[in-house]
Amino acid sequence: MSSNTPELSWIRRHLKAIGAVALAFVFTPAICQGADAEPASELHYDRDIRPILSENCFSCHGFDSKSRQADLRLDTREGAIEGGAITPGEPTASSLIARIHSMQEDEVMPPPDSGRSLTKVQKDRLQRWIEQGAEYEQHWAFVAPRLVEPPKLDSALLPIDQFIRAKLASAGLTSSPPAEPATLIRRVSLDLTGLPPTPEQITEFEVAAATDFDSAYDALV
Repeated sequence: MSSNTPELSWIRRHLKAIGAVALAFVFTPAICQGADAEPASELHYDRDIRPILSENCFSCHGFDSKSRQADLRLDTREGAIEGGAITPGEPTASSLIARIHSMQEDEVMPPPDSGRSLTKVQKDRLQRWIEQGAEYEQHWAFVAPRLVEPPKLDSALLPIDQFIRAKLASAGLTSSPPAEPATLIRRVSLDLTGLPPTPEQITEFEVAAATDFDSAYDALV
């Protein structure tokens, strides 16, 4: 195949586009939120709190009695409350909050010699969680899955699309318009064969899709 064929030129253009998108994901905070991005107002232990405690606290205040210090457990709600680290609903009465905000080296948690530290967002998240009642949750692996009914938006949509459409609506967003047939055949061809479609295949699909899109797409796949 010549290095100047339309197919190779098309691949080069799209590889550049993919590279640009990848860089956008790396450098755009709104897309790559990371560990310091603020979640929705209602905090959940498994999603928002457990990762912070697991990374910074459980090695010294977890389930392993041999490495546990100060006889304090933070991996259970009962242990955290009994140890005075957490007073549900009262962050100012919770020693956990006092320790993570302390400026004294012999009091601040995690201790400086641990090599760990909390960001401002993580500290604020712990405080908000305690304000909200400091509820713990079982690890998701031990929670039986439950059937969730999809939002009733459009009976023509698949269940997964119902959830997506509802989430977009809650964020004040709308769906992108349907892709053109030429774009769709390129996507499915690259996904299924690893190669772009030929110009003849694109034209044939465009003609068939104009008459009966669903049948044309099924036949294409």
